[in-house]
This record gives sequence, C-alpha cells and structure tokens, in this order.
Amino acid sequence: MELFHDVKIDWLGKKWYFLGFSLIFSIAGLLSLFFWHHLPLDVDFRGGTVVRVKFADKPNLDLIRSAVNKAGLKDPRITQFGAAANNEVLVTLSLGQTSEASLDQGRAVIESTLTRNYSQAGAQNQGKLDLDNVSRGGLATWLEQKDPEHLGVTDAATARYQQQADAVMSYRDSAEHSGILDSVDALRGSVDPAVLTALEQGAYVSGFHVQSAEIVGAQVGKQLQKQAILATLYSLLGMLIYLWFRFELIYGVAAVVACFHDTLITVGAFSLTNTEVSLTVIAAILTLVGYSMNDTIVVFDRIRENLRLSRREPLADLVNRSINQTLSRTVLTSGLTFLTVLSLFLFGGEVLHPFSFALVIGILIGTYSSIAIAAPMLVAYQDWRAGRGKTAALPAAKKAKV
Repeated sequence: MELFHDVKIDWLGKKWYFLGFSLIFSIAGLLSLFFWHHLPLDVDFRGGTVVRVKFADKPNLDLIRSAVNKAGLKDPRITQFGAAANNEVLVTLSLGQTSEASLDQGRAVIESTLTRNYSQAGAQNQGKLDLDNVSRGGLATWLEQKDPEHLGVTDAATARYQQQADAVMSYRDSAEHSGILDSVDALRGSVDPAVLTALEQGAYVSGFHVQSAEIVGAQVGKQLQKQAILATLYSLLGMLIYLWFRFELIYGVAAVVACFHDTLITVGAFSLTNTEVSLTVIAAILTLVGYSMNDTIVVFDRIRENLRLSRREPLADLVNRSINQTLSRTVLTSGLTFLTVLSLFLFGGEVLHPFSFALVIGILIGTYSSIAIAAPMLVAYQDWRAGRGKTAALPAAKKAKV
C-alpha cells in the first residue's frame, strides 16, 4: 500500500530547521537534567517503600499528604493508583523514613499515620482494634484475650477464635469488599453473636485498607541504575557493530547518533515534565532504540540501493529521493504504532502512564531522527571527505546474483 506518489520534498534543504529543533529540545532537556528537576527516579532506582492503600470513599490526596507530613515523614510521593473509581493511592517514602531491614515497618508507619491524622474514625477510636487493617493472627489473638464466649485458655478456644478470625477475613477480603468493611455490624451472620458484640464494643472500621507494601534497598536501587545505563549503552554498541558490518562504519555512527539523540530527548522530556523514570520506562527506551534503528536502516538500505542505480546523481538529491520513496512505509508503520501507544497513554491508567509516555515521545522523535538526523549526517560526512579531496565512502548495494 502506497499513500504518497511521486513525492519531491526537499528534506535536506530543511536540515538547519531540523538542527534547530533538535538543539532546542536537547538543550532544554540537559538544562532540566542538570539544573532544574534533575532526573526523577522511581523507588526502583532510589530505594524506599511503596505502600498501596484503598479507601472507602474518594481519597483527598492533599489531605493525605498533609497527614503524612504531620507525622514527620519528609517528601512523600502521593499518587492515584489505577482508575479513579477504585479509590486507591500509592504512598512512596524515601529509604530514610523506613527501615530497610523491616518491610512491615513501612506498612505500619502509613497505617498509624492515616489512623491518627486522616481517618476521623481512627482519631475517635484510639486504642480500639481497626478491623480494616488487622491481620488474621492479630484478630485471633485479640479475640483470645477478650474471650467473648468464655472458653478459657484452652486449645479449643484458640482453634475457635482462629475460626472466627478466618470468617471475618474471608468476608472483609472478598472481591466485593476489597479489604474494607462498611461497618462492624456488617459482620452479623458471619460470626457468632458473642464475637460480634465484642467487636462492636472494642473494634471499629477506619475507612481505608493497606493492601500491600514493597521496599527497595539503596544498594539494590544503585545496582538497578547501573544495569539500566549499561543495558542502554550495550544496545547502542551492538547496533553500531551490526551496521558497521552490514553497511559501513559511517552508517553505524549516523544511526547510533540518531538513537542517542532520541534517548536524550526522551529522558529530557521526563525531566521537564517531572515524571519518574522506572524499570518499565527503561524497557520502553530500549524498545525505542530498536524501533528507531529499524526505521533508520530502512532509509539507509534505500540510499544504498539508489547509489548502485544512480552513481552520478548528487548525494543530497539521492538521499532526498530515498527518504521520499520510503515515506509511505514510514507513515504507515510509525503512524499505526503511534496511534496504539497514544491510546495506551490516554486510557491505560496511572500505572502505565510513564511507560506509554516514553513510547509516545520516542516514536515521534525516532521517526523524525531517521529523516532529520541520520540521513543528513551521511551527506555532511561525504561533503567533508570531498572537501579533503578523498573519494566517495558510501558503498552501493551489490547486484543481486541470478
């Protein structure tokens, strides 16, 4: 399928506009990286604790942030998780706020902070049992101490109260309730009347439930940073070596410079928008390195074919013609891919937002650089060689053997 016929766009005639565009965004990204926002790193790289909390009602992020600050936890990151209707929030604490040796500490810190400073029910029921966040073992122990059925200190009492705790947990953690009870009375019919009476007197529902907690140590975060940088550099080096053998060294250098340009602008966009870079973003960047390189190779291969057919044609005209001949393919493949990742960016939710943002920026810049960065570098190199009185360095494709 061909969208454009007999295209005659002078791409190289606009190379200074392209260079100005690239310089503006590259310099803006570098300034942000070094002086403004720097590079916002996700907990994967900087270390820390991420606690996922579900609320019964729509959470007030500003109030949660105020509650965490009031507890003395510095620079928390409070973000919505998933669809707004899920009422879920991610609370990220720096490594200094929690102990690397204890995963439960981060969970306990957030739970106690929200109980004291966010939940009205928690503030009013200090000293009582929070049914929305108590563990199965904690509830069973509490029931044994209260002994509402007067069973005494026996193995039968322990088994009985563990059974009652299991019933509460099964009801609370079901798909319908997702860890949050409407009220203590909602357990009526699920537990024995004596147990329910004890819960009504000594327990309450806080309106939020800590669903999970994850921690990344500082040493692990630094190791991941190093591995991410090395993975990106190794991929660029591998592409350079491949193109060196497949075409010529200048082709590889031009393609790698274009890919480095794409990576720099994409990372700069994350810094300018203050969007955190996570492991999934690194995966997206590595994907874009391959995608951009593939698009560049298509243009280079057409240039090499045309060099065999039109040796006497000026190189700038030949490169323009080669880009125009592959323009339909570029628009179709890049356009359809861009529409897909744009849909992911718009409708994929908060968790996929950084990943899809990297893909949206990267596909646009990667397609642009194949035309505006890589191809003009070949012409500039050839002009430089001609100025020094050297022969042509761009090899043509070999004739196919019949």
